[in-house]
Amino acid sequence: MSAKSAVERLDVALERIDDPRGEGARAMLKVYRDRARKEATAADERARKGESLGPLDGAIVSIKDLFDMAGEVTAAGSKLIADEGKVAESNAPAICKLFSVGAVIVGRTNMTEFAFSGIGANPHYGTPGNPADRTRIPGGSSSGGAVAVADGMCEITIGSDTGGSTRVPAALCGIVGFKPSKWRISTEGAFPLSETLDSIGPMARTVAECALADAVMSGDKRPKPLEAEPLSGLRIGVAKGRPVEGLDETVGPRFASTLGALEKAGARLHDEPLPLLAEMDAVNAKGGIVPAEAWRVHRERFARGRNQIDPMLANRLERAQDITGEDYRWMLTERARLVKAFDDQLSGFDVLAMPAVPIAAPTIADCEEPRTFARNNAQVLRNTSIGNFFDLTAITLPMPGSGLPCGLMLMARNGQDRRLLAIAAAVERLLSA
Repeated sequence: MSAKSAVERLDVALERIDDPRGEGARAMLKVYRDRARKEATAADERARKGESLGPLDGAIVSIKDLFDMAGEVTAAGSKLIADEGKVAESNAPAICKLFSVGAVIVGRTNMTEFAFSGIGANPHYGTPGNPADRTRIPGGSSSGGAVAVADGMCEITIGSDTGGSTRVPAALCGIVGFKPSKWRISTEGAFPLSETLDSIGPMARTVAECALADAVMSGDKRPKPLEAEPLSGLRIGVAKGRPVEGLDETVGPRFASTLGALEKAGARLHDEPLPLLAEMDAVNAKGGIVPAEAWRVHRERFARGRNQIDPMLANRLERAQDITGEDYRWMLTERARLVKAFDDQLSGFDVLAMPAVPIAAPTIADCEEPRTFARNNAQVLRNTSIGNFFDLTAITLPMPGSGLPCGLMLMARNGQDRRLLAIAAAVERLLSA
């Protein structure tokens, strides 16, 4: 954290949130001013006494609007759910762990309704503009959190990732986004989209900050500093085929330049075809695990309030009701088989590399019509969703260069989270040199 006091850093964050020229009104759905000031003051008092609850003591953190906070409605970006008025009885375990190490929770961030798209648009609360170009989408579903970090409204934000919901907005907004192995952080108290694929992860400006938040939420109150993994001799599989097809004029050249820098640093790059993606497609052709499970969560809500749901998402939910129980069970069985097969393929190298998102952020206007929304949503989730389907851990880092932000995604085998973060720290240092 910065050498400034927690109160000073909180004041900066609140100033950014309140700036009428900024995106605070759309990025933050609720601001905990009084509570955050008390928490920051307590952190500073501990610091004056030479005490500390750990490296996140006094860190300014925001949380996505799908985490339970005691006494509040967990609305998941939805006016329909907000109006239901169901109040959480306790804090989500992941949030409890942040509080336990002295993190200062500054606010709840905007998101795609139900966390059900990668665009980041929300017709109920507004769509926060991309920090690089306010006419462009922030990416989703953890849209407000990514904008909050990039715009200095917080230092770390906690989101969810079911098909790329931390990594897509992080890549499009020029920050770091991490998806852990699903089992490492409890999803209890996080409003569900897909019980099979939901995971909880942080976004921040640096790999080190993401690593600290991840460690705390997974149960390590005093995590050790992250040591960068040597790049020389690192075995990097470079995805071939669909993940690198149709890269736009921003992403393509910067991905090539990034690979060149890694090779120059001594990493060993190997072209890696991914034939199992065709089998993933065959599973998703039955309707997909996420839509099937989202329908189970929202079918009663849909029946009584379809017109109050974002129409782009209502259409997706409506289609999901036709997925049969037999097809759903088949999809789960096939996925389990493919997870094992993909893990076997990854055993031959340290990380798999591809662009996090094949295109730079499209304009908000280009995502307002159903056809273009669907096309852009499919594109922004195309690569990140691989990590969720095959049960991997993954991270996106900003790729250097001029123009709109874009991200390098590194993926590793399930359970290799700490090593992936160490590798990412080394790549981050190389790319920022």
